[in-house]
Amino acid sequence: MSESRAFLDVERSFNGRRWQARLDETGAREALRMVQVLGLPDLVARVLAGRGVTAADAEAYLNPRIRDLMPDPATIQDMNAAAKRLAHAAASREKVAIFGDYDVDGACSAAEMAEFFAFHGAPTRIHIPDRLIEGYGPNVDAIRMLAADGATLLVCVDCGTASHEPLAEARRLGMGVVVLDHHQAPETLPETDALVNPNRQDDLSGLGHLCAAAVTFMALVATNRELRDRGAPAFDLMKLVDLVALATVADVVPLKGLNRAFVSQGLKIMHSRSRPGLAALFDIARLDRPPEAWHLGFLIGPRINAGGRIGDSALGARLLGIRDAIEATKIAEKLDSLNKERQGIEQAMLVEAEAQALGAIGIDEERSSVIVTADARWHPGVVGLVAARLKERFRRPAFAIAIGQNGEAVGSGRSISGVDLGKVVRQAVDSGLLVKGGGHAMAAGITIAIDAIPAFNAYLEQQLTADVERSRAGDSMRIDAALTPASATPALMQALAGGGPYGQGNSEPTVAFPALRVNDVVTVGQGHLKLRLQGGDGARIEAVSFRTADTPFGKALIDSRGSSIHVCGNLAMNHWGGRETVELRLVDAAAMSTSR
Repeated sequence: MSESRAFLDVERSFNGRRWQARLDETGAREALRMVQVLGLPDLVARVLAGRGVTAADAEAYLNPRIRDLMPDPATIQDMNAAAKRLAHAAASREKVAIFGDYDVDGACSAAEMAEFFAFHGAPTRIHIPDRLIEGYGPNVDAIRMLAADGATLLVCVDCGTASHEPLAEARRLGMGVVVLDHHQAPETLPETDALVNPNRQDDLSGLGHLCAAAVTFMALVATNRELRDRGAPAFDLMKLVDLVALATVADVVPLKGLNRAFVSQGLKIMHSRSRPGLAALFDIARLDRPPEAWHLGFLIGPRINAGGRIGDSALGARLLGIRDAIEATKIAEKLDSLNKERQGIEQAMLVEAEAQALGAIGIDEERSSVIVTADARWHPGVVGLVAARLKERFRRPAFAIAIGQNGEAVGSGRSISGVDLGKVVRQAVDSGLLVKGGGHAMAAGITIAIDAIPAFNAYLEQQLTADVERSRAGDSMRIDAALTPASATPALMQALAGGGPYGQGNSEPTVAFPALRVNDVVTVGQGHLKLRLQGGDGARIEAVSFRTADTPFGKALIDSRGSSIHVCGNLAMNHWGGRETVELRLVDAAAMSTSR
């Protein structure tokens, strides 16, 4: 197949995408080399080659190890100063206040830091701000409360990079301040003992893809080294890798290099169920088999986040650090209940948000490059999830904004590949268009005056339209290989697992099934479609298309009942009724007529 020819000749799928082979001729040759030299299965070799892996580094890629991929933490700006200050606090058993963000990354980072200091006998207090009352990041009132409680060191994890006034107050009160963060940074930074953030503008480490829990882990590696030089006992940091893995997946940072090693090793640690809080969450989610990366993103992460979205923000960090199994079960049950409540709130908000979006971009969905939705009835803790759904549904950057009662509104945005949302939000803050805001390329949070929302929408259109058009123009469906239903076996899944963990930056293998007859399509759950598909040889495979029942794509699938279509998506194991079968998570489909 030539590079210019569409895969299966699909020029325009049901989702409006062109299908193309992920591998060019050079990649195909590299895959063949891996098959011949290393004996890898053809599909596995194609998957690796499609992600830039060569025969020379395939073995290391298939067995990622933290020790092989971990750089010297000192390459990150301010790391040595942070290690010295943290080591001093541990050795002298200072009381340490740990201030974290209210998401999974913040909870994991805070739990890491607390566990490390507990080993050294230093008392800690974790403070996770209330999303509705305190907002994101350090605030002056909380800093004063922590100082009054006796804390002499403030450690901000997953926040603090732009918190000038609160951190100035901490220093005024005599507290040491260390920031461990990864969000995009302004040019002028707060005064601290150390501000470790690989995304600060003067940092040359090249580690901006790490989540905050990974930055925290590296800071503890450096601190361990500092304490060891002082003759203090070393803490076994591998006990924390499960937390780093969870945060890495939940924060949707690229699963490349060190991040991939963190997740690969962390999943193995999780399987041992040595952390009562995670074990309780696995039980509540009915996860009774070895965890995979997608379990963290879709089953575990949302439950931890539920506390910060609509309940007690500190529940997640408390659960991750707890050692009592009975108490862990109680907290996990509370988070599960909050997550169910969150799902209902999200669904109601999404219906209204999609209606607003359709009104803004038109029936042909081409009138606007960015979606900005807002409503006074929306819950501010759920706007990020709604923005993510809008981004998926309309394939463009999207904001959902909850309008408050004080003349201000808080919102969250999600972006598409190639469109840096965090950068444009920082620019909007600097220009005075936003009250405050920050984030990274794929996600951002904002506080905005209500009457400035239309101007912010116009600003985003002006700044991002060219990037969005470029991204959408190149938004083809990249396919690793074509399979038949008979070839989709558990043995194939086991072989593919070697190329994982899969996720952001290391996408799950996308496979196509040509000319399958749609025997049946039924709606299940909350707007999902279940399809029964059959090949020409009679072999069958079941497929599921998530949250598409009421979308144009879903309607096209329903209308295909009884006919044959090309389908593509990701393979997954379905465990049901004591049986294990391979299921297709349907991503796209195309009518046979488009390939003739």
